[in-house]
Amino acid sequence: MFKDEVVYQIYPKSFNDSNNDGKGDLRGIINRLDYLDYLGVDCIWLTPIFKSPQNDNGYDVSDYYQLDETYGTMDDLTELIEKANKSNIKIMFDMVFNHTSTEHEWFKKALEGDSKYIDHYYFKEGKGNNPPTNWESKFGGSCWEYVEKLDKYYLHLFDVTQADLNWENPEVRNELKKVVLFWMNKGVKGFRFDVINLISKPEIWEDDCDGDGRKYYTDGRHVHEFIRELNEATFGKDVEIISVGEMSSTTIDNCIKYSNPENHELNMTFNFHHLKVDYLNNDKWQLKPFDFKELKRLFFTWQIEMQEHNGWNALFLNNHDQPRALSRFADDDKYRYESATMLACSIQMLRGTPYIYQGEELGMTNAYFADIYRYRDVESLNYYKILKDKGLDENKIIEILQARSRDNSRTPMQWNNNKNAGFSNGDECWIDVNDNYQAINVAQDLKNGKSIIEFYRKLIKLRHSNKIVSDGLFEPLFEDHEQIFGYKRLYENKEWIILCNYSNKIINLESFDNHYQIILSNYEENDLNHLKPYQCLILERK
Repeated sequence: MFKDEVVYQIYPKSFNDSNNDGKGDLRGIINRLDYLDYLGVDCIWLTPIFKSPQNDNGYDVSDYYQLDETYGTMDDLTELIEKANKSNIKIMFDMVFNHTSTEHEWFKKALEGDSKYIDHYYFKEGKGNNPPTNWESKFGGSCWEYVEKLDKYYLHLFDVTQADLNWENPEVRNELKKVVLFWMNKGVKGFRFDVINLISKPEIWEDDCDGDGRKYYTDGRHVHEFIRELNEATFGKDVEIISVGEMSSTTIDNCIKYSNPENHELNMTFNFHHLKVDYLNNDKWQLKPFDFKELKRLFFTWQIEMQEHNGWNALFLNNHDQPRALSRFADDDKYRYESATMLACSIQMLRGTPYIYQGEELGMTNAYFADIYRYRDVESLNYYKILKDKGLDENKIIEILQARSRDNSRTPMQWNNNKNAGFSNGDECWIDVNDNYQAINVAQDLKNGKSIIEFYRKLIKLRHSNKIVSDGLFEPLFEDHEQIFGYKRLYENKEWIILCNYSNKIINLESFDNHYQIILSNYEENDLNHLKPYQCLILERK
């Protein structure tokens, strides 16, 4: 069922504001369901809307059973689910089960010395005056925080306000099963599990002399067992439910295990290796031009290996944690239409389930904020201080943030050219609207017959109506080419070829004229002997 579906990711805080407080909400999503229905998506993934102090925009959950009041009420959610169901659109929740907020009742009881809840987390004694290990937080600094009252440190792989849960404790696992069942009973039909491959920690805690500690907890010793247990007790009972795991620094072998249906774990997995091809020395905060051949190699390798071993990929180039792919891998100015449609085609025709991140379908770009006061992301602000302390020039730091900050993808959805891009009628938004909203917005795109939105609609229809897209085999083409991302899809007696030019150059091709016909192109004039700048072609063998 999930193979022919398309998921649309919504960052609720930035999607649509119905009450003019400058923050998006559930009723704002309800008000835009007609648009999502028009686009043709099958499922809406909402990033966390649970009660939260919002230190990490909802990925710090303080109560898994309550909605954060900034997003609305349970009645709003019920209405959203019911109205989405009428359009055959599922609602997917984002489950943050690796950690909770330090404002969660469990953690507060742990701080009071309650041994039951101390064991819900990882509280460890230090080594002399040092933390238990030298591991680093993914947001910078040590991943251990000292609690004087307990004379122990607690583990936080992310922000200091996000304490890691102890999945080795069966009571914790049972509590989390109850959470999933609660939301299933509310009508939620999809679950995206945040950094789920980090939940199994090591038996022996030791320093990492070669890295930041991730090798000790990534794809840990009991992770497959824990996910299978969760599956069989909850979402695995309903074949309509989509399950996807976000896998941090994972491996193909593990993702095959996570997504192979014989293992009863998850339907599919996100991996992020292809989104590190512009990291210098594998460091997000060091810039370099993206390596196209490495991007292609990674996609092809994951396609082939997952296909051969019955795994399944979640396909994406954009999400709330990544800068806009259009600005990152193509041309967001002169060839914005061609670039946005080419990137969409290159990803959506692969073997796997495609995810569209809000605004991607109208060619939204990076924000390019030039002043630190315009940034809101905790990770960006942390690294601003870290890079500042290292003596980096202010202009260089801003250049890095313009390319890397998660805020690039979190600016408000650009609906029209009115105040605040139609996102809110309030005086201020929680984060600034991208300055280019008057030229790039949904209303403008819908007026244009040749629009990025319309191209996305065509891609979605191809997946819905052609088994070759949802079920066909993958075969790589042009593996060593410097600019072409090309591959075949094969199903029964059908053969499609997908050709995507990742450059602003005209590329000569061997002739396809006599044997193939065009299914879809992002150019009106087509020459099957050449690929124009950022052109994509879907060809069918006659």
